[in-house]
Amino acid sequence: MIDATDATFADVAIERSKTVPVVVDLWAEWCGPCKTLGPILEKVVAETNGAVELVKVDVDSNPQIANAFRAQSIPAVHALVDGKVVDSFIGALPEAQVRQFVASLTPPPSEVDVLLGAGDEASLRRAFELEPGREDVALALAALLVDQGAANEALGILAKFPEVGDFGHLAARARLVVAGVDLGAGTDERLDDLLGRAKDDVEARQELLDLLDALGPDDPRTPQYRRALASKLF
Repeated sequence: MIDATDATFADVAIERSKTVPVVVDLWAEWCGPCKTLGPILEKVVAETNGAVELVKVDVDSNPQIANAFRAQSIPAVHALVDGKVVDSFIGALPEAQVRQFVASLTPPPSEVDVLLGAGDEASLRRAFELEPGREDVALALAALLVDQGAANEALGILAKFPEVGDFGHLAARARLVVAGVDLGAGTDERLDDLLGRAKDDVEARQELLDLLDALGPDDPRTPQYRRALASKLF
């Protein structure tokens, strides 16, 4: 729940509603029905676990917002999706009706969403069959396969996506598994060896980059060897 002001409303309600549905509660301290409805709204929206967000506006302190909604009576509740009002009601509705109002903003999960939430191999494979272009599904299945040692299959899945962000990191891990590279003892020596061959050996250069990606940005060796590689190449 967020208390919005005339100054913050555009960001916390309108812009935010382009990512997740936002319920706007126009209320005032002197309004008895507002005090009845407010806790119900807070409870019902909280039960969505972030699928819907609640923004409360004290109309006495924030007249610009009240005027924008042409509020003639409160409590007034408006649902925003993609920056636009998609539903509204006025007055203190009972909890059952408030629940229906909020539920209408959150469509039930798709079959793929359910399969992804299950997270086991069979479910992820089925989800990938249904939506092979969905990034979160591909990442989840490929990560599971890498952990199981089926890195070549994971690389086949990842090849359908640009190697950036999580896709690049997971592809690097998969290639290291295929090559039998362990990030344990001997990593420093391997980094030195690969760096020495990186200028003229494309495979050594790729393995070096994969190792650094797998080590991550917080490992002090990552920036050290990236700078050294850049010096060799340029």
